[in-house]
Amino acid sequence: MVTVDTGTHWNYFGKTVIMLLIEIGGLGFMSFGTLVALILGKKITLKERLVMQEAYNFFSTQGVVKMVKYILIFTFSAQLGGALILSTQFIPEFGIGKGIYYSIFHSVSAFCNAGFDLIGNYSSITGYYNNSVIILTISLLIIIGGLGFYVWQEIYNFRGFKRLSLHSKICISTTSILIVVGAILMFLFEFNNPGTMKNMGLKGKMLSSFFASVSPRTAGFNSISTSDMTTAGKFLTIIFMFIGGSPGSTAGGIKTTTAGLMFMTILCVIKGREDTEIFQRRVPKDNIYKALAIVVIGFLIVTIVTMLLSITDSAHSFENLLYEATSAFGTVGLTLGITTKLSFAGKIIIALTMYAGRVGPLTLALALSNKKSSRNIKYPEGKVLVG
Repeated sequence: MVTVDTGTHWNYFGKTVIMLLIEIGGLGFMSFGTLVALILGKKITLKERLVMQEAYNFFSTQGVVKMVKYILIFTFSAQLGGALILSTQFIPEFGIGKGIYYSIFHSVSAFCNAGFDLIGNYSSITGYYNNSVIILTISLLIIIGGLGFYVWQEIYNFRGFKRLSLHSKICISTTSILIVVGAILMFLFEFNNPGTMKNMGLKGKMLSSFFASVSPRTAGFNSISTSDMTTAGKFLTIIFMFIGGSPGSTAGGIKTTTAGLMFMTILCVIKGREDTEIFQRRVPKDNIYKALAIVVIGFLIVTIVTMLLSITDSAHSFENLLYEATSAFGTVGLTLGITTKLSFAGKIIIALTMYAGRVGPLTLALALSNKKSSRNIKYPEGKVLVG
């Protein structure tokens, strides 16, 4: 979702600025502020700790600075590892200097779920659909960046799945289910589509199906032509873009935990249970209310943005505009090829939607609303017919 081709339009200075902005946007301004403060030997104030707690969805301020240190070390280590693996493919193709730069850029872009590429001609990585090293490495970086730093800290201290927190269990299980089910559905939807996978071998089809399941949930890379996908494939991509990654990660969307909680709540209602129970744990009601609020607010944002785009850019189909709006809200970056053709007003709307998606629907709503009422009045219950 760019207005000019990143690989051919910008010089190396411009590309480096973009890479730094991707890093800052992915990790958050507070991480870099903390890094600078630590380098200068300054103390982190309580107010700054509280801001970091909110920014990364930590449960408390205890150990928050230590956690940010871990985030920085983990991030740079993962990106370095990804760059080293990618360099085995890019250096032989582009030469040492350009190959190393491309490896670093794409590693940062993948880990931070940005989706920017330097291949050129708006092609993303469609030319590497059969290259298992590039596809799997970028996929792994996307998953690592989109799973959440809190989850990876628990995995680092892994002592069995049962000992993980409920948050980590939901993140891991929901992400795994989305990837597996998504890959199977993408294969079924696209394997015989002449515009995407029909002319690929089995290896290319499997890699592309897997990648099309991983990337749309916030990354924005694509190994097949998104504009040539079947209607079913596009709709599945829209669903994935709306869900996004996990809390406290570099990803956007309503988050995997929100989707997981809503799905399990529906199951519990169908089974006639009063509480939402997951992995033998009862989820607090306020968590369910917040998850519901996030889904509804997110849906309203996408709906309103799509309606506004249908006014400013009526020449494009509803499908294309809905795809564009959801991609912006989920901070994904995928497009059906209409971003460059949008009007000035349409581009402004998309940019603002990206900000709203990065901040988060609930955070945005709370920021725009009045302060929480201090009243503690409980009114009598009233029955309402629903359904």
